[in-house]
Amino acid sequence: MLLGSGVVLAGGAVAVAVTVWPGGDTRTAGGSGPSHEPSSVSAAKGSPTPSPSPSPSRSYALSQKPRTIPAVRQHQAARGPGWRPSGGGRVVVRSGALADEGRLTAGELGLTYAGDAEPREGDVELALTGSGKSASEAYTLTVKDRRVRIAAPAEAGVFYGTRTLKQTVRGGGTAPEGVINDQPAKPQRGFMLDIARKHFTAGWIEDRVRELGDLKYNQLGLHFSDDQGFRIESSTHPEVVSRQHLTKAQVRKIVALAESRHIEVVPEIDSPGHLGAVIAGNPGLQLVNAQGVAARGAVDISKPAAAKIVDELLNEYAGLFPGARWHLGGDEYRALFASNPEASYPQLAAAARAKYGAGATVADLATGWLNDRAAVMRGHDRTVRAWNDGFFRGGRVQADKRIQVAYWTGKEIGARPPVEYLSAGRQVVNYNDEYLYYVLGEPNQFFYPTGQRIYESWTPRVLRGTTAVPAQYDKQILGGVFAVWCDLANRQTEAQVAAGVRMPLRALSQKLWDPAKPTLSWAQFRALAAKVS
Repeated sequence: MLLGSGVVLAGGAVAVAVTVWPGGDTRTAGGSGPSHEPSSVSAAKGSPTPSPSPSPSRSYALSQKPRTIPAVRQHQAARGPGWRPSGGGRVVVRSGALADEGRLTAGELGLTYAGDAEPREGDVELALTGSGKSASEAYTLTVKDRRVRIAAPAEAGVFYGTRTLKQTVRGGGTAPEGVINDQPAKPQRGFMLDIARKHFTAGWIEDRVRELGDLKYNQLGLHFSDDQGFRIESSTHPEVVSRQHLTKAQVRKIVALAESRHIEVVPEIDSPGHLGAVIAGNPGLQLVNAQGVAARGAVDISKPAAAKIVDELLNEYAGLFPGARWHLGGDEYRALFASNPEASYPQLAAAARAKYGAGATVADLATGWLNDRAAVMRGHDRTVRAWNDGFFRGGRVQADKRIQVAYWTGKEIGARPPVEYLSAGRQVVNYNDEYLYYVLGEPNQFFYPTGQRIYESWTPRVLRGTTAVPAQYDKQILGGVFAVWCDLANRQTEAQVAAGVRMPLRALSQKLWDPAKPTLSWAQFRALAAKVS
């Protein structure tokens, strides 16, 4: 009898023992080296000489779908060792356009960035399958032969593939064998920050950009002008800028960092309401009613000077923010809060009639203002959006069909349900205040949203309240945005805001990437978030 795992057979032949190793591998005792052929030993019965030693063998359990946030949508399992970062591993790129993604990934995974080189065992290869200019965000991630290949039609898809790889390694150490085919359900996945009411430091915003990139968001909204502050340096109107503000150099750095993560910065200068900081520097623009009472934050849109200053600001910041989209605001113009706007603000009524004819109303004048600002930004080749309560029923003037609806509430005076916009053919972005509004201090019956509620009961079709619109409108809903509003600015510090939005951002990322019911429970999802992101 032999000590260990060998067994003596009749005639002196030795059978090779097969050991099952952790993880499902099987290897011949005393051997290493991969082979997928079954081990066997044959010896002539009675012969004192054993047959030649067999090749050592290893077989692998079928790989499991990696767990990431958001979850990958398709994984083709395979048998093999998978891939893990090693000291000799490199990141190679097959296009110079992917150098940024390559350097970032190499640094994160402790690999060497090798540029354009032939991939070898242990490497991560990044490749474009098209010109790189496609709007596609899809990617394929293949783990085979102890290598990783991430390929996509466009750079954004390659970047998202690297995020999947980063999370997979962080969560389990090894990227499993097989092929991932992945892409988002919704093209717009955003986080909006109110930096007008509360000053956020540039470094804190940059940290959020990195966090958003790892979660595959592609938009960062900056609401930087409101009654309480105007928070970005201005050369055309320095009188409107608050003491605490971002310099243009700081903004350019934020924009560049965002671009490197394939995130577009979407600015918002809200008008004709929410312009208190602009009015503070230009008091002659203040809207007053027939009794001489000022309307807080509202400019008098019957005055050409009001349009002039807003357009000058729009034109100035178009050069600072190069993205394709712009938010015009358009909500809560206080003249329209009056029970009879035409009687309360006769100057607005007169301007409406002069511009649009007898019977035109203050709402028509406000809609015309929105259309005029949209025309300014289209001159910069921007797609524009406005809050849903800046769109009005009927009237002589209708909002331009190209203006996208940022739907946030159904609580305003004369509230219009989402289906009214959708049935008219409008495109909509979901900002549902029941789930996606994080309002500092929780005023006006707002409550801090939870990741669990988003994860378990929200989908992009839930635009107002808790009820989804019919599935026929799904394609018109471009995506969703989680918004931080700083109504009571001092109620939370930057660190508290970051902690408070952590799980809601992860839950929303999942539901915008794949609106279907998640496979993980909330407890499992929360535990996963602690490991991978």
